[in-house]
Amino acid sequence: MPKSDNQKLKLLFILDYLNSESDEDHPVNASQLIEYLAKNGIRAERKSVYSDIAALVDYGVDIESGKRGYFVAKRDFETAELKLLVDAVQSSKFITRRKTGELIKKLEKLTNRFDAASLQRQVVVQNRIKNMRESIYYSVDAIHSAISADKKIRFKYFRFNERKERVAQRGGAWYIVSPFALIWDNENYYLVGFDAQNGEIRNYRVDRMDRIELMDEEREGEELFGASDIATYTSHVFGMFSGDERTVRMRFHNELASVVIDKLGLDAFLVPDGKEYFTVTADISVSPQFYGWLAGLGTKAEIVAPWDVREKFAEFINGISELYK
Repeated sequence: MPKSDNQKLKLLFILDYLNSESDEDHPVNASQLIEYLAKNGIRAERKSVYSDIAALVDYGVDIESGKRGYFVAKRDFETAELKLLVDAVQSSKFITRRKTGELIKKLEKLTNRFDAASLQRQVVVQNRIKNMRESIYYSVDAIHSAISADKKIRFKYFRFNERKERVAQRGGAWYIVSPFALIWDNENYYLVGFDAQNGEIRNYRVDRMDRIELMDEEREGEELFGASDIATYTSHVFGMFSGDERTVRMRFHNELASVVIDKLGLDAFLVPDGKEYFTVTADISVSPQFYGWLAGLGTKAEIVAPWDVREKFAEFINGISELYK
């Protein structure tokens, strides 16, 4: 009897079946494999199935055998790891609902069908709104390509008005930027790049960038922002809103140590100041977002120096207070 066109794919069909249909609690035997192969137009005998499984083991597939049959014992991803990835995808604001479903379906293929069902979990994240723009995935890819190629990009940038309409910034003119890093902060992607028009490093919300194009010109501004400074840069910028960088000394109650370390990192030097307080000095991008973070800590946080930053913070607080009088 002539062999079918699928005969040469026999080993792959066996591997697919084992990956999909087997685990320690659900081993498959030679008869099941032969039946599955037959449904796909492949003739097989027990002896050849045993040889194929031995070949897969030699190749590195972790297949174990027992009295009831064979199963894949170890996979690239454990079920617990896949559940973590699914949770991350579901809770991410910038991944749309449609793309979330597509990614979870792909993750399901990395385990057997019994564990795949457990990946369809509904993660509840308070105040999480899914981004509606599918183009963000292509934007991220385009930015990575530009960084790798050491090229500038140009794009249109927009904001929303009170009618939820997109309004182009700079009158619809192109932004020309040398991209250096993509940063995930406060549930959003940001591009950190050198804006030649303003001669400074700026941050851009990726989901508000449109029509990103790779340019032939090489990047500029590397002397202002080296790759090694990315971690330091992000710890100084609050909510990815730029401001004048200043060396600021602050005083906090001891119970806020974890809050300060979460924001400034483990490298922050906490100096005891009496029994209940400590001070920390850091280079901060002084902005309304920084003041807002500090205000949220109430009376247990204080700017000590420099004096002009302290005064501006007082003006910030007084301005809010006046609004409610």
